[in-house]
Amino acid sequence: MKKRILAAIAALAATAVLSACGSDKPASTAAATEQASTAQETAKEEKTPGEPVSGGVLTISLSSSPKNLDPVKYTGTYESQIIGTVCDTLVEYNTELTEIQPGLAKSWKVSDDGLAYTFTLRDDVYFQPGKFQEGRKMTAEDVKYSLERSRQLSAMNRLDMLDHCEAVSETELVCYLAEPNAVFLTALTDAGNVIVPKEEVEGWGDDFGTHLVGTGPFALESFELDQQAVLKRNDKYWAAKPYLDGVTFKPVSDGNQAVNALRTGEINLATSLSGEAVKIAREDQSVELMETPGLHVAYIYFNQKSGPTADIKVREAIIKAVNVDELTAGVYQYNEAKPASLPLPPGSWGYDSSLESEKPAYDPEGAKKLLAEAGYPDGFDLNIYISNTEARIKMATLFQAYLKQNLNINVNINTSEWGTFSEIAASGKADVFAMSWTWYPDPYFFLNKLFHSSSIGSLGNGQGFENKEVDQYLDDALLTTDQAKRAELYKKALAVIVKQYPGIFYANENVNWGVSSNVQGLTQRADGKVKICTPDINVWLSK
Repeated sequence: MKKRILAAIAALAATAVLSACGSDKPASTAAATEQASTAQETAKEEKTPGEPVSGGVLTISLSSSPKNLDPVKYTGTYESQIIGTVCDTLVEYNTELTEIQPGLAKSWKVSDDGLAYTFTLRDDVYFQPGKFQEGRKMTAEDVKYSLERSRQLSAMNRLDMLDHCEAVSETELVCYLAEPNAVFLTALTDAGNVIVPKEEVEGWGDDFGTHLVGTGPFALESFELDQQAVLKRNDKYWAAKPYLDGVTFKPVSDGNQAVNALRTGEINLATSLSGEAVKIAREDQSVELMETPGLHVAYIYFNQKSGPTADIKVREAIIKAVNVDELTAGVYQYNEAKPASLPLPPGSWGYDSSLESEKPAYDPEGAKKLLAEAGYPDGFDLNIYISNTEARIKMATLFQAYLKQNLNINVNINTSEWGTFSEIAASGKADVFAMSWTWYPDPYFFLNKLFHSSSIGSLGNGQGFENKEVDQYLDDALLTTDQAKRAELYKKALAVIVKQYPGIFYANENVNWGVSSNVQGLTQRADGKVKICTPDINVWLSK
């Protein structure tokens, strides 16, 4: 019964082994992994980087190619890594993601009714020089322009709680909300809400995304689609003078290639490693593997509005036809992730472990019965859309095998680069799409973006999930700042969501970075953001 699925897993494992630098050795055992980790720790202890030095270019690989760097248009973490290096936000999360700290705003206060946020801005912030301005001082008018632009145009509705802004003076701004919203400050930390100069935005028009200008530590020198983004040091950065001369971002979709590039010095930091690349990085003493549990959910999302999956019985049948633990082990063969159950990562304070039992268990016979009751006893054809990354291709191959064997559903796998994939996923026209979601510990950034009806048509809720009870719980959770009360409301929403069988939530990935030995001062965050120069961090390269 399991021959086809086991063959798929075996094929994936063989591919992973053969693609790793020509190695034909089997996957490492736990003992070998522990040995490699011990050696790596010893190597790290022996490193003596000395005092920080200036100079050098940090080269970072991204697992997919960024499409557009306009903050209101970005849809993936690939773009946000670059945007967050070129631009700044009013406020920022600390490294531990436990509290909001100052950014371009020195301080802020909130009105008693929760509708007005008054920000006092720094008076020593300058934009990087561009074609349409020469590096002028940032003022409250720029903040007003940027935030209101995000409110109107954001592809992900990242600032939909904002009503309008008022520039009281050059250094004082008031943001007015339509109703109290507990996540407004957190939303302001997102790369989609960075501050940009009006002259550059309007001067470049639709091309602003390839000529991004901000106030950050590095200025965009050039952006070549599918090739690289080259950044140079901003000597007038308000927080500190960066040690690095520049930063270059390059798309490298193959993790093994990324690790090999680390070894040769072609890159210094490889983000989003998975598969055999994790094993190689663990065992190579010239490379440091940085791992931390991520605020991350990988999932397969079913169309709620059209096609066979609009029927809840079909969705339940598909879930029961897939052995999630086995699928996760097949995709993440080197402990890069843990099997998931819910559309919220365990690191979020809204997570409810009691709901894990609500996920349908693997039951092929029960799945067949449900599919027959729904009117599809002989199966049907289904299209799944994924980005062209190793982990997604592995997952889709196993998903295809499970559905063919257990339900006679023919799954056609459609892969594309991130920009094309994200457009398809947001369109509502995909039978099924699969991706991952990572953001902040606040459940709003998962549940509202993936399941609130107001997000239909955006990447998060491209499949059209709509439930009035869920909407109400999610809306109510924004009206109080009491985290315990909010957590209870999110748990109630989560309980309704899981019973609608919207998808398969199969993995909670770690944040996995491969780092060359000369990179100093780098700190890893659970949200996967790479921070290179901030008031607290200043990455440098040892000689």
